[in-house]
Amino acid sequence: MRNGKYFKLARPDGWDFYSGKTINYRESIGKTVTCPNQHNENPDIWNSHVELCTSTVLHASKNPNDCFVGAKIPCSAYVVYGKPVVATKEKCGFKEFKILEEIPDAMLDRLFGWKYSEVCNPLDPRKVTAPAITNVQIDLLRNWDSVRDSVWNSVWDSVWDSVWNSVWDSVRDSVWNSVWDSVRYSVRNSVRNSVRDSVRDSEAAYVGSLFPKIKKWKYIKDSKGIYPFQPCVDLLRQGFIPSYDQKTWQLHAGSDCKVVFEIEAEKLRGA
Repeated sequence: MRNGKYFKLARPDGWDFYSGKTINYRESIGKTVTCPNQHNENPDIWNSHVELCTSTVLHASKNPNDCFVGAKIPCSAYVVYGKPVVATKEKCGFKEFKILEEIPDAMLDRLFGWKYSEVCNPLDPRKVTAPAITNVQIDLLRNWDSVRDSVWNSVWDSVWDSVWNSVWDSVRDSVWNSVWDSVRYSVRNSVRNSVRDSVRDSEAAYVGSLFPKIKKWKYIKDSKGIYPFQPCVDLLRQGFIPSYDQKTWQLHAGSDCKVVFEIEAEKLRGA
């Protein structure tokens, strides 16, 4: 294996994800860092045994998205230079490498190829002042109703094929933990029945919209490069959260997720 440039992710404060106190990559820019196990009591063991996903190596990747195996959002990103001692398609292990530079936060959307900045600060539709309901919103709801059944599998499999499952997990965990867990709770309380699955589908539609480079969405025919679940995202960005109880569609708005519009599904589809 040859010397080369790789990407390394660390915590927002620069410390490693593994322990949070072993290496500060931001403070070490321009320096060479070594695996902490190099300094243990039996260096011969360290020199003879290296294994990925263990403390015997420092980890970095050629593809920055592969770094999310072991990293989380939010993060800081670095370019490092070194020679791997062990590698797979996704990750490389090093005894040491030099930290060349930190990639500015403003460049991370471009680096990863998806909306990292919005993942760190995801949309909360409850904080958007919703407009009055018109045919525009009703048409969006009708279009969302027509594609909702396929959203979860389509987004999951399309993102998985595009950027790897660890990115999906990190993005969804960030969106869920910061906003959508409480959104689902608020909507459920608003209608006093189980609409968990339909709000979960809205969450999936929103997560999928954070990956604009994906042009082909699985299980959707003739999408022609258009994001097929955009009607739901448009409603969310206008401050409306759609829910469905297998009979009636509702649109919720405001901090308390009050129902501001309601229509039977059969009527919506036949309108």
